[in-house]
Amino acid sequence: MALSLDPQLLEILACPSEDHAPLREVPAEAGRDGELVCTACGRRYPVVDGIPVLLLTEATLAEPTIGTEATLAEPTIRTEAELPAPDAPSPADR
Repeated sequence: MALSLDPQLLEILACPSEDHAPLREVPAEAGRDGELVCTACGRRYPVVDGIPVLLLTEATLAEPTIGTEATLAEPTIRTEAELPAPDAPSPADR
C-alpha cells in the first residue's frame, strides 16, 4: 500500500521518543508498506493500512550507512523499580 499521509497531519506528527523530532516519509517498496523516519534518532515507524504506528515498541532503527562511524543503540526502557536508587553505588564502584 502506498503511503499517502495528509501533509497537514505529517506536519504535526513527531517521534514519540524524548527528542520529539519531526518525521519524514519513506515511500513504500514492493510488498511493504511505507514508513515514517525520525529526523533525529533514525527510528523507523511502520505505516499499516495508511495508519502510522507511532509506538516505540514497534519502531526499528535505521540501518547505518556504510562509512558512518556513529551507530544507534537500542534504547533501554526500564521501569521505575529497575532504576538504581539515587544514592546506590554504580556497578563500576563495587
